[in-house]
Amino acid sequence: MTTATPSQTPGQTPPATPTPASAPHPYRVTPVRVLRSEWHKLHTLRSSWITLGSAAALVLAVGIVMGTTYTSDGGDSDVDTVILVLYGTTLGTLCTVVLGILVTAGEYSSGMIRASLTAVPRRLPVLWAKAAVFTATVLATMLATSLLTFVVAQLFLHDTDQAASLADPGVLRAVAGNAVGATLLSLIALGLGALLRSVPGAIGAFIGGVMVLPEVLTMLPYDAVETAVRYFPTQAAGVLGSATPLPDAASTGGALLALVLWAAATLIAAALLLRRRDA
Repeated sequence: MTTATPSQTPGQTPPATPTPASAPHPYRVTPVRVLRSEWHKLHTLRSSWITLGSAAALVLAVGIVMGTTYTSDGGDSDVDTVILVLYGTTLGTLCTVVLGILVTAGEYSSGMIRASLTAVPRRLPVLWAKAAVFTATVLATMLATSLLTFVVAQLFLHDTDQAASLADPGVLRAVAGNAVGATLLSLIALGLGALLRSVPGAIGAFIGGVMVLPEVLTMLPYDAVETAVRYFPTQAAGVLGSATPLPDAASTGGALLALVLWAAATLIAAALLLRRRDA
């Protein structure tokens, strides 16, 4: 037999215990959960690992070719050792650039972005999480690939005038800078994908605006233009990947700052439009 409390009539169901206001909601959106979601989307796609694997394979393959075919009397003794060994980074970066565009513009093409923005109504955390997860993944991949490629290539270059070690002045910085430059270029591509919401459009914008435009501007006979081009993304990335100072190029610190600002400007522009436009 149930005994009624003084404030409860016989047969009445006891009131539910109120949930404390401070208790966390089990489905509350948090930065960690948004990051976890974006990581899940990135690593569960087969295309992500194919693209990253292709980038690493291209860098390593070109480095091995450079190491096995180089001879001291071939006329390339004045080429920076790190640039020579990691020449394949240009091809590898094209792969990570495409991946960056797919991370953002690919969601608009598939329509998945609607589900992402419905789950995270504030929108901007989705973009920041994509950028963070993508940056960490590409940087780790390119850094490991650059280190491995340099070490393997030096196995074939140890008896040439391009023999070097990671302990030599500027070499480790250049190897790491090579990975950082490739990552920041790819981050710019991710921002373009979010900005244009079109995979072909973002690829075209990157090739035309980031890769081709600086070469066209160098043909103009103006010193101011020539100075400005030194701080364009591809030129700045080349400075980061060189163990020795390049002639008529920006300083290492200036190049790094320029690349960071380019990537930040692209992401900020994408963030502003993300808040104003419908998915």
